[in-house]
Amino acid sequence: MQWTDAAAAFADSYAHLCGYTAPALLDAAGATAGVRLLDVGTGTGTVAALAAGRGARVTAVDAEPSMVEFTRSRLPAVTVGAGRLPDLDFPDGSFDAVVANFVVNHVADPARAVAELARVSAPGGRVAFTVWPRPAPPLQQLWLDVLDAAGLEPAPPTVSDELDFPRTAAGAAGLLDRAGLRDVGGRVLTWEHRTDLDTWWSGAASGMGALGEALAGRDARTAAAARREYERLAGRYVTADGTLTLPTAALLVHGVR
Repeated sequence: MQWTDAAAAFADSYAHLCGYTAPALLDAAGATAGVRLLDVGTGTGTVAALAAGRGARVTAVDAEPSMVEFTRSRLPAVTVGAGRLPDLDFPDGSFDAVVANFVVNHVADPARAVAELARVSAPGGRVAFTVWPRPAPPLQQLWLDVLDAAGLEPAPPTVSDELDFPRTAAGAAGLLDRAGLRDVGGRVLTWEHRTDLDTWWSGAASGMGALGEALAGRDARTAAAARREYERLAGRYVTADGTLTLPTAALLVHGVR
């Protein structure tokens, strides 16, 4: 699969899920007209587009070249470039608001990553980020159940036990406390992600998420078996009109430098 295919697959699947939290994330960051905002891990640009629509002066970065290319072509008014936590190529205090939507859950050293978000925010600037909680909500648990039913081993965790943090609102907020931010707060966002069986499977089929990583390099028979287990286990969430309705949740935390 080409990286451009990965960006397109993300746009068609996981981007819709992750986009739900974008308005609340930007509210927490104080993203209003004229604010210099950095969107870290922009993906296909959902948060960046919404921030630009609010009149913010948006810079967006992503570690994946295809995401940079995709978002740059989609949002010509946004400055889009390469960037990876925990080493962002910006001077201290460059932005009035710094956001990271479902990025901190992918880094090897979450505390160092959050400290970097704080470093590039100006005094009085706001930092806000989202992560998935534990225990896993039904949407995420579905993939774990499919892995188990198909006899597949999940990929090793990104973060080691000694560098991990409690995946609760208090645990995520603690990273901002450690980074020296004040007025730290956090909450749980809950919603139902609505899609269909084929669309939601497309992300895993493109190598994304826990199941996609486990299927990477596997033969067609293994993938077909996983698909059968997915359809069986997801059946409880399919409504009469074929809509796949998956309850899920996210942690949103924020603070002021």
